[in-house]
Amino acid sequence: MLDINKAMDDREFQPHDPEGHLQGLPHWSREFAKRQARAEGLDELSEEQWWVIYNVRGLYRKHGRAVSARQVTRVLQKDFHDEGGLRHLYELFPKGPVSQGSRLAGVPPPPYSSDPSFGSFA
Repeated sequence: MLDINKAMDDREFQPHDPEGHLQGLPHWSREFAKRQARAEGLDELSEEQWWVIYNVRGLYRKHGRAVSARQVTRVLQKDFHDEGGLRHLYELFPKGPVSQGSRLAGVPPPPYSSDPSFGSFA
């Protein structure tokens, strides 16, 4: 018989964290990213968006969960410097290149990567 208290603590029974992010990399697929993108208002993912998604996954795989969104932003921003840096990243991911990119990549975002009270960057 299933013990609900054990199941609540068992990550196998919880593929998503309370914020809706997939826990662990094995559950992720390109199809998941496409479905999640459509749900968040992004119709077709461009090559640049896929590049960000794969880099966010690679950073998570290599270093684990980042200490802050700033660390991830710096890495991404360097590669998009010629296109406009952070502004261009926000054009690719209107809900935040780190928080939305992490959701699409199926990894937990860094702490405090999303602050709805702060407003938006445009």
